[in-house]
Amino acid sequence: MRSHPETYTLLALLAVGCGVAACSLRAGEPTPAPGPTPTPAARVISALTPARGCEDVEALLRERLKQTMIASVDRMRSNALRSLANGCAPPSLEGGIGAAAGGAGTGGGVIPAPADEASGGGGEAAAAYSTTNTQEAGVDEADFIKNDGEHIYLLAHGELQIVDAWPAADAHRVASVPIRGVPRKLFVHGERALVYSSLVPAQNDFIVEASGTECAYGYDCELTGDGAPLLVTELDLGDLAAPVVTRTLEFSGSFINARRVGDVVHTVVSSPEPVLASLRSWPEGLSLCAMAEGGLSPAAEQTVSDAFDALIEENLALIDAASFEDMMPTVRDTPYRDGVAQPRRADPFAGCDGYYLSNTGDGHRFLSVVSTELGGEGIGQVTIVGKPGVVYATSTSLYVASRHQYGQTSGWFYDDGAKTPDATTIHEFALSDSASPSAYLGSGVVKGRVLNQLALSEHDGYLRVATTTGRLPDPDTHNTVASLKQEGGALVVKGMVDHLARGEDIRSARFYGDVGFVVTFKKTDPLFTLDLSDPGSPKVRGELEIPGFSTYMHMIDEGHLMSIGYDADDQGDFAWFQGVMLQIFDVTDLDAPRLAHKEVIGTRGSASDAATNHLAFNYFAQRGLLGIPMVVCEGGSGGASGDTMTFSGLLVYEVDVGGGFTPVGGVPHPLPDTSSSPVNAGCRSWWTDARSFVKRSVFMEDHVYSVSEDEIRVAHLGDLETPAAVVSLTP
Repeated sequence: MRSHPETYTLLALLAVGCGVAACSLRAGEPTPAPGPTPTPAARVISALTPARGCEDVEALLRERLKQTMIASVDRMRSNALRSLANGCAPPSLEGGIGAAAGGAGTGGGVIPAPADEASGGGGEAAAAYSTTNTQEAGVDEADFIKNDGEHIYLLAHGELQIVDAWPAADAHRVASVPIRGVPRKLFVHGERALVYSSLVPAQNDFIVEASGTECAYGYDCELTGDGAPLLVTELDLGDLAAPVVTRTLEFSGSFINARRVGDVVHTVVSSPEPVLASLRSWPEGLSLCAMAEGGLSPAAEQTVSDAFDALIEENLALIDAASFEDMMPTVRDTPYRDGVAQPRRADPFAGCDGYYLSNTGDGHRFLSVVSTELGGEGIGQVTIVGKPGVVYATSTSLYVASRHQYGQTSGWFYDDGAKTPDATTIHEFALSDSASPSAYLGSGVVKGRVLNQLALSEHDGYLRVATTTGRLPDPDTHNTVASLKQEGGALVVKGMVDHLARGEDIRSARFYGDVGFVVTFKKTDPLFTLDLSDPGSPKVRGELEIPGFSTYMHMIDEGHLMSIGYDADDQGDFAWFQGVMLQIFDVTDLDAPRLAHKEVIGTRGSASDAATNHLAFNYFAQRGLLGIPMVVCEGGSGGASGDTMTFSGLLVYEVDVGGGFTPVGGVPHPLPDTSSSPVNAGCRSWWTDARSFVKRSVFMEDHVYSVSEDEIRVAHLGDLETPAAVVSLTP
């Protein structure tokens, strides 16, 4: 039996007891005990402190670098003493010591060398067409493809490519502009395009391509960017056949996420923590073998400890003498006129204006919210010296939610850290409506770790957040939904549903208005419906248990919820994930959610980018159509993936709340040659990093455009297997 969630208000947390009316989900049930609450010091720990200048920033970095260095050297000291007791084999030596564990691998102080989408104008656009699947209306999200019903703008093979897409049968490429670096994302609005690319050294291209996979789903990855410096290229699209570069911005940090509201673009950039390669973690000249014959004698132990103590003093002196000037964030803002670079504008990072210091102690990177205006000249920035995190934004506010673990911070937010080992700090910024710095509004903390941007939502002045505490298979793993409100410069928890689905973790969450939906999983898919109409007293209204789990949820109408995820094979104590699963839930009655329709595609090993990236999920509500990139594999069962790929392309369904999912057909793409890379054979995708060869789709009236890395296949909905046009994206 699943334990009942606990529901309580902030006042109940402060009271000695809690009445049944405030705490119990249903009349007549036992009164649950209140859950953990932040300590009085939590507000101080989670808040950001304004820096008075670069001196404050450098002092914080210097202190954190010292703490990390001492911890690293002490670990090596312990290893050395153990090795001495068991022989003379030395432990593996660490590299340079950064301001955080693993800092040496990121590189430090790198400075590189010198839902309105587009309206390209010209011909006639399609009367109805799909656009980017954004979380919030009016807040565009960066993706590698945009369209305006007439033209498709996308990044492929190192180029910004523009396709005249309508009429469908005449689709053809009209321009391709090489973009320096590795293009990742873009915005298109009016007659401007803004392209994000990674400035990867040529010899390291394969490293970033392999390890720089976007952390879109967030279940088992961290949102730290790909580690490469970011180049932002703005282009004038007045002449679609000959786009012209008007501005470039070269950042020392890497791309995390971005939002566009009207003409203003807000880009979140993560710059690396300082690294001093001169720091050592092993004393020079210390030889364990020379002391091994006597074993771990008191004299030998003292000699080893003295050597490490001396090393710490040497490293401290190096840190005190080091200059951090070349390790601070930078941007090179270069305007262009008639294709010719003009003198650079001033660097807004210089002088450390708009910098804030995190008090958690476990973050050592620079996280910047950079605001620019398409077609404009200005730039504004606000920077946190702390941890990167999940980015969620409305048209007026941007939130950064950073994950923390007990024992890794300078303090903890809860008295019972062992029982509450996960926490998420949330920082809110008021977005500027121009190219000027966004204003820091305040911070707060919630127990547990946030999954991704869809686990946050703002409504009527309250921020709702879904989190998971603990990690499977720990039976104490559980989930929380909290509502927060800005009060006195802080995000304060006003109400909470706690201990939801004990022994399971969150696989998807979504909020719409006054209702919320959370899917957890261990063996079955419990869909919880939540009533959030009273933010001070949120309630679980219903629960539905079915096999499998959803990874993304999308509202069809007020009473019906659609999802994509995975079917599951129950094994008793656990369950194997299986084929990709589409579902429609009837949530008209929140107290009694019901599975209305279900469609399972393929067996274990089948994959879709849409399962772990909402930007690939294309529901064209105007026509009731759903486009899903798919690799379909058959023959899988239990923990074995299928080894027969039966389809690779785009699947299209008619979606109806009464009739369910009606297959329209599929747009097949030629199967790629995977002989040189068995890993990419197509039937080996892991559920948290699902990949399909087709990446996106676009609907225009009665046609669908299926987009892979190499081509766009255009097909009429009446004959999906026979393309009306094929547009090659290869050079």
